[in-house]
Amino acid sequence: MVCMGNICRSPMAQGIMEEKVKQYGLNATIDSAGTINYHAGEAPDHRAQTVMIAHGIDISQQRARQITLKDLEDFDFIFVMDTSNFREVMRLATPEQKSKIKLVTEYAWPGQHVEVPDPYYGGREGFENTFKILDSACDAIAQYLVHKK
Repeated sequence: MVCMGNICRSPMAQGIMEEKVKQYGLNATIDSAGTINYHAGEAPDHRAQTVMIAHGIDISQQRARQITLKDLEDFDFIFVMDTSNFREVMRLATPEQKSKIKLVTEYAWPGQHVEVPDPYYGGREGFENTFKILDSACDAIAQYLVHKK
């Protein structure tokens, strides 16, 4: 799960996807990163943590980090939050890795290029909206993985 700073959207996506993996009985490793290292080592934004806790998911132990070339090698899927993140991660990827990179919403809304808005500069409503989008997106990814087994 990749966003810009790895303190709002991608940690939320990681936490939601970890719950979906448990719910659907999948065996998967979920992680998150940012395209920049500005927030490296920081916990997720307190507003993201508050909204996630309200939905029964604790992301307080996560720490921000920047995506690495090793991530592109190690993970089967790289889900990005918006087209800016998509361009940044594609720039790092080898030709063979590019097919791994997808908008996180691709399975929920195929071909519609739905972006997850960055809630950083808004209030709780923005984080709640981000949660709803990511919850639907992660559920669709989990269902895809169940059927792919």
